[in-house]
Amino acid sequence: MKDILNIGTKTCSRHVKSKTKRSDAHWRAAMAMGGAMDACGRCMKISLVVINMLTFVGGAIALAVGLWVWVSRSFPSTLMSNNMFIASVAVVVVMGAAMMILSLLGCCGAAKEVKCMLLTYYILVFIMFVVMLVGGILLFVFREKVLTTLEREMHASIPYYGVRHEYTRAWDETQTNLQCCGVKSYKDWNDNVPESCCREIYPGKRQDCKYSQNPTTMYMDGCISKTVELLREDAVFVGAVAIIVALIMVLALIFSCGLFVKIE
Repeated sequence: MKDILNIGTKTCSRHVKSKTKRSDAHWRAAMAMGGAMDACGRCMKISLVVINMLTFVGGAIALAVGLWVWVSRSFPSTLMSNNMFIASVAVVVVMGAAMMILSLLGCCGAAKEVKCMLLTYYILVFIMFVVMLVGGILLFVFREKVLTTLEREMHASIPYYGVRHEYTRAWDETQTNLQCCGVKSYKDWNDNVPESCCREIYPGKRQDCKYSQNPTTMYMDGCISKTVELLREDAVFVGAVAIIVALIMVLALIFSCGLFVKIE
């Protein structure tokens, strides 16, 4: 009797294990998850996880640089009728945040070997790569156009000083931060030299330069050259971040595609 019970128990146990294996196989198939893979596949899996960690860091850097440029260095943007500067910074900010979110999707897809997640990750990264590439080309094409028209646009904004708040604020912030006055010199203001052209003794206290216009009381340099220099520096920051993120995205595309193929 005891032997019969043991045989029945073993048979039931094998049946349960077989059923569990079939259920697990069906579940993995439904989730598009792979099984064992070779050493190359495991290497790609680890590489993709590492790449996504770098992508998260790169996205965070892009977001931080974009926000820094937008908050602390975008004061001359109102003086430019062309919005390419703000648009390019906005692209970097959005792409940085999106890359941080996508890196989490890539890590999960690689760690769990979920093919549908990897495919979604690949498509989204490819779309973002194309958007960044097109945005970079447009920024390069229109950069010189912005710089060549900047002087004319700054001259055109002078009559709005004291009339429209946004132009008044933009000129005051530009002249204070860049320590300059007018477009090419203080003479561009004629007899209406703004207080922001006067040198600061300390924050909130300025020299009286309206009736004593000399290098000791006011900024003598024009703002056009310093604004162009500022825009070129910002272009270097934004461009360097975009190139680094783009290279990481290319590696992510390669490894995600390779891992997708390796998953059985």
